[in-house]
Formats: sequence, C-alpha cells, structure tokens
Amino acid sequence: MVDVAEEMDNPTFKCDTVLSDVHLHCPNKRHLMVRLNAAGQPVFLSYFKLLWNTEVPASEKHVREATTEGENQYRSGNELCDKDRNNLKKEREFNNEVEALLDDDGDLEVVRRPRSASDLEANDLLRDRVYPVILMKGKGDAFEDEEQECTCSDVIKIEHTMATPLEDVGKQVWRAAFLLADYILFKRDTFRCCSVLELGGGTGITSIIMGTVAKRVYCTDVGEDLLSMCEQNVALNKHLTETGRGEVKVKELDWLKDEFCTDPEAPYSWSEDEIADLHDHCTVIMAADVFYDDDLTDALFRTLYRITHNLRNSCTVYLALEKRLNFTLRHMDVTCEAYSHFRNNLYDLENLQDRKMKYTVEPIKPDFCQFLIYERIEQLELWKIIAEQLT
Repeated sequence: MVDVAEEMDNPTFKCDTVLSDVHLHCPNKRHLMVRLNAAGQPVFLSYFKLLWNTEVPASEKHVREATTEGENQYRSGNELCDKDRNNLKKEREFNNEVEALLDDDGDLEVVRRPRSASDLEANDLLRDRVYPVILMKGKGDAFEDEEQECTCSDVIKIEHTMATPLEDVGKQVWRAAFLLADYILFKRDTFRCCSVLELGGGTGITSIIMGTVAKRVYCTDVGEDLLSMCEQNVALNKHLTETGRGEVKVKELDWLKDEFCTDPEAPYSWSEDEIADLHDHCTVIMAADVFYDDDLTDALFRTLYRITHNLRNSCTVYLALEKRLNFTLRHMDVTCEAYSHFRNNLYDLENLQDRKMKYTVEPIKPDFCQFLIYERIEQLELWKIIAEQLT
C-alpha cells in the first residue's frame, strides 16, 4: 500500500512492504513455509547451492551464464579425481535443471495448472499437476529429496521471510550478503582461523559462510525474533561450520547503544569473557546490506569507530552493499541518497584525525569467482577499511 503525505507542498511516498528479489534468481525447486514467527510473519526454508568446485566469472549476470562455467577447477592438477568427476556431473545435471526453468531471454518459465481436466484434454496440453505440500511439525525434513541429491558441503539451508516492513528487512536474504559470502569463499586463506564480528547479521548467512573457515564468528543484530531465526539457521548448517571447525555465536548488538548488552537475564546477551575475547582477538569486522537508512548508517560508523578503538589488534572491515536507485520528487531525478550518505561516512572516517587509529578505505573490484547462484548486478559494491592501530 502506498500512502501520500498530507502536506502537498512537499509530497513524499511511503511503501510499507519491502521485498528482496534474491529468491527470484535462485533456481531452487521450492520455497516452503515452515512456520509463523512471533510477529505472525510466514517463515520459509530455502536451500542455496554452493558451487565449491566451480569458478564462475562474476561479470556474468544471468543465471544461465553464471552456472555453465563448470569446467574451470581450482585444483592444480590436470586430472580430476573420481569425486570431482561425480561432483561435476551433478553440477551439470543441476545446470540442466536451471536451463529448463528459463526461456530464450533468460526469464523464468511459469508452468500453470489448467483450469480443469477437460481443458487439458481439449487442448492436448502436457502440464504438470500441482499438489499442495503440507509441512508437519516434528523432526522430519520436508526437503529430504533435495538433500539426498546434494552432498552436505553443497547446500546452505536458511530460514527467512519473503516480504517485511522496513524495520524487519533483516529477516530477508539480500544480494550483498551473497557478494560478501563469495568473497569469503574466494579468499578462504585470508580469513582462516580469524576471530570475526558481523554487524547486522540478519538471517546469518554470511556469518555461517565465514564459519566454514574462521575460528570464531560473533553474528550480531537486534530483536529477539530475528536473533532466534539467526540462531536456528546456525543450527541448520552445523554440517558446514564443523567442516572448518568454526564456531558461530549469535549475540545482540544495538548500534544505538554505546555498550554491549551484558544482562544475564536478556536473551543473546554478552558475557564478560566473550567481550574480552572479542577485544583481544577480533581482526575482521563485516556487514552486508545494512546501508538503507541515514540514521542507522551513522550509528553503524559510530559503532565501528568505538569497537576498533577497543580492539587490541589492527582490524580489517568489509562492507558490502547494493546501490538502490530511487526517483524522488525533491530532485525530480533518479538518485541514491542512502548510498551517497554511506560514501560521505566513508570519506569522513578515512580523513578522521585520530592519534590512535588510522583508517584506510579502498574498494574491492567484484570480479572474483561466484560461489552462489544470484544476479551479480553492477550496483553491488564491496569496500575494505583497514583500521590500523598507531599506538
């Protein structure tokens, strides 16, 4: 629903629902509702395939183009082992399934059920029948068939919502999280055995990917319902984090507050030992797609400044985002105001006069390999901030 402000001299338009289009580009067989969360919102469970053994050029924007590069291998030898051949065979079969879902222009083909059996016979159409799938409460996995087709290291399982009010966008999955996850997988050795803090972790997908290589990841956000969903996703993907012997801890961290939540009665609070561990060992901070509100952007940079000052070691910060174009009546043009505000904060941080810390900002060109299937559009950006201790 779109509302028009009463003041006609300065009209603004507000939309009360925000939808991530990540799932439109993911060739999963189905996204099924598994429950309602505490806010009454439908929660879906989706499987995202990890292309461990493929090198997909980031410049390819179509799903078809991004999933047909299965010939490139990271291994140095010319011969593939039997396991690699099997994985490559499965990958090609998976790619064929993706191709079947797309038309000549790369759009999804939607198979619709005929209105009646007579319509089917009259038109001699071959269309699949559609049956409802009902999920029962319990330990059963409604995706058992899909899971049998992929090895444990091939799939990440994420509970999420599809469309939410702006204040609940952390419950959705966003493209910038995939971009940052790609970079983590591409630079595994850079993050191996690190202690990591994620700000605005949302569903936890980036922290879970980081947990495959890092020693410990503190995945933080606000809101008990969101943090509960994030914790559930961490539990769903133990098969990934155990591979790298990583540990992912879900914690509350409110950028609008100057201190960590240490109330033992509060869920997802910090212990004194955990705060000390973060300050003593953290060398990586990351955040993905959290720059959509100017006040929150300011709060994030204040939090970055405060935390990096309290760390014992120098730290590298990775920020992933998507520039979102909006037409505004105020400018009568397409603008990226949230992005412009983000860039101003980057500039201010880099030019900050501080005797203890020096901040160096540089962009990371998003031409690294793609390990997740999504549309890597040109509006996606990744920035690196080196927070260097001077004393």
